[in-house]
Amino acid sequence: MNSIEPNKLTPQEKIWRTDFGENYNIRNMYSNNELDSEYKKAMGISRTEMMQRFVSDFDRNIKILEVGCNIGIMMVNLQEMGFKNLYGIEIQPKAIEHALERTKGLNITEASAYEIPFKDDEFDLVFTTHVLIHLDPEKISTALKEIYRCSGKYIFGNEYYADNLTEIKNYNGQNNIAWKRNFSELYSDLFPDLSLIKEERYPYLSNNNVDTAFLFEK
Repeated sequence: MNSIEPNKLTPQEKIWRTDFGENYNIRNMYSNNELDSEYKKAMGISRTEMMQRFVSDFDRNIKILEVGCNIGIMMVNLQEMGFKNLYGIEIQPKAIEHALERTKGLNITEASAYEIPFKDDEFDLVFTTHVLIHLDPEKISTALKEIYRCSGKYIFGNEYYADNLTEIKNYNGQNNIAWKRNFSELYSDLFPDLSLIKEERYPYLSNNNVDTAFLFEK
C-alpha cells in the first residue's frame, strides 16, 4: 500500500481522509446482496442487473481497475459475477483497511485519481462509481486523462447525472465536495476518439436525482 504526500492532496481528498470519510465507509458496509437491494430500492434496478447490461459479455479474465474503490463493494459485485483480475485505488487508508478485512482476491493501492500508479493501457477496463462527482471541476480533466491513459480498451462510469454542472449542496454536511453533471459528455469532449457503446439513466424513486451509467471503447 502506497502513501500519498499530504501536500499533493486536494481539499476534497483531505476531507475524505477525516472522520467524514470513515463515517461514509461505515454507512456503506454492504454485502453484495445488500448492495443489490439498496440499488433496487433507490432506482428500481439492482447493481448486478446494471452491470450485466454493460459487461455481461466480457471475458471474466480481463484486467479491471476501479478508481476510488472505497471498501471494495463494487469490486466484490464484479467478483460475484465471475471477474477475477480486480484492482483498485483509494485515497482513504481506513477504507483500504476495511476492504482488506472484508474481501479476498482484490488488489488495492493507496493512490489518487489524479496520479494513477499504473502503466499506459494496463487495464482492459477502468471504472468509477460515484467518484467523479467528488472531483474538483477545475481538476477533473486531470483524473479523466489518467483513467483514459490506463485503459487499454473500455471505460465505464456510474455517476449522478445533470444536464449542467451543479454542486450538490450540503452533501452529508459538506459543501465543495460533490458535483453532478453530464460525465459521458465530458469524456467525449476530452477524448473524441472514444466511442460511446451504451448509456442508460436511472431516475431515483424517492427524490429528483438521476444516475447515469455509460460504457466507452477506445
